[in-house]
Amino acid sequence: MKSLRELYRIGIGPSSSHTMGPQTAAIQYLQRHPEAQAFEVTLYGSLAATGKGHMTDIAIERVLEPVAPTRINWEPQTFLPFHPNGMKFVCFDKYGEPHDPWTVYSIGGGALSEGKNYVDPSAEIYELTTMKSIIRWCQENGRAFWEYVEYCEGSEIWDFLHEVWVVMCEAVERGIDHEGVLPGPLGLQRKAPVYFTKAKGYKANLQSDGLVYAYALAVSEENASGGRIVTAPTCGSCGVLPAVLYHLGHNHAFSEQRILHALATAGLIGNLVKHNASISGADVGCQGEVGVACAMASAAACQLFGGSVAQIEYAAEMGLEHHLGMTCDPVCGLVQIPCIERNAFAAARALDANFYASLSDGQHRVSFDRIVRVMKQTGHDLPSLYKETSEGGLAKIRR
Repeated sequence: MKSLRELYRIGIGPSSSHTMGPQTAAIQYLQRHPEAQAFEVTLYGSLAATGKGHMTDIAIERVLEPVAPTRINWEPQTFLPFHPNGMKFVCFDKYGEPHDPWTVYSIGGGALSEGKNYVDPSAEIYELTTMKSIIRWCQENGRAFWEYVEYCEGSEIWDFLHEVWVVMCEAVERGIDHEGVLPGPLGLQRKAPVYFTKAKGYKANLQSDGLVYAYALAVSEENASGGRIVTAPTCGSCGVLPAVLYHLGHNHAFSEQRILHALATAGLIGNLVKHNASISGADVGCQGEVGVACAMASAAACQLFGGSVAQIEYAAEMGLEHHLGMTCDPVCGLVQIPCIERNAFAAARALDANFYASLSDGQHRVSFDRIVRVMKQTGHDLPSLYKETSEGGLAKIRR
C-alpha cells in the first residue's frame, strides 16, 4: 500500500476524482509538452456526465489554456474498459498535427492510473495489506494501529499529519462562519453557521450531535464552493473525519498528539479500502466515499476513547457495513445534494459505531476485510446510472 500522503491530499474542491485528478493529469501532460500549440482533451463516462458540475473543464483549462488553446470534448455515453473516469489528452504542433495521445484514469481520491498494466512509480510503503495481518502484527508486537503507521512511514509522518490537521481545522472554522449561497444552479443556502448557532442552545446530549452536524456541513460546504480541504478519503466525503475529530478535540479535550494518532489510524483504514477495493464514487458508488469516510472516523473515535485493536476494527467494519449499496447520485452533477447531508449523517453514525463497538468485546461475525470485498462487489454490481453519472436515483428529481 502507498503512503498516507497519497490518501490525504490537500487541495481545492469540489471533487477529488473530477477536479483534483484531471487537473493533476493536465499538469503532467503539460510537463511532457510545454511546446504544444494546442491541446484537445476528451472526457469519457462518469467524468463527462458530471464534469461540468464538478468543474472538470475549468480545472483542466486553468492548466493548459495559459500555454495554448484547449478544446474539451464530452463523451458521457462512452465508458472506457478500465474505469468510468477516463480521459484522453492530445497535443498539436504548429502544423496542426496531433501527437502523443495519452489515456489516463482518475481513479478516486485525486489519484491517477494509466490502466491495468500501469505500474505506479510511487513507493509501496506498507507490506501488510489486510486488516487481519495488521491486527496480527499489532497483537504480536503489543502495538496499536497508529504505531504500525509510524513503523512503515517513519516519524516524519507526524509533520505531514499535523499539516493535514491544520487544514482540516481551518476548513471547519471557515465553514461555520461562512454564510451565503453555494455556487451552481441549485441555489443551495449554506447551513453550517445556522446549525452551529442553534446547536449551542441545546442541552449537552443534543448539542453534541448538532455540533458534529455543523462541523461536517462546514467542511462539505467549503468543498462545494471550491475551498481548500483534505481528501478523507475523497473531496465528496471530506467533511466526515474532520467533523468527528474537531468535535472530540475541542469538546472532549483530546490533545493534538492523540488526534494525530487517530488520523493515522483513520488513514490506515482508508488505505486498506483504497488498496483492496475502491474509494471512487464513479467505480463503486457513494459507499466507497462516504461509507469509507464513516469507517475511518469510526476507527479514529474508537481509538481516542481507548478502544482495543479488536474494537477499533469492529467500529470501522460497522461504519462501512451500514453504508453498503449507497448510490452516487448527485443532483445536477454537483457535490451538494445529497452529498453534503450525507457527510453530516455519516459523522454522527461514526460516533454511534464507536459507542456500539466500545460496549462490545470486539468479537463479531463479519470482518472488516470481508466487508471491503463485499463493498467492492456490490459497487461493481450497481448499474452505471447510480455511480456518479447523475442519471439515476436522487439526481432525477431535477428533470
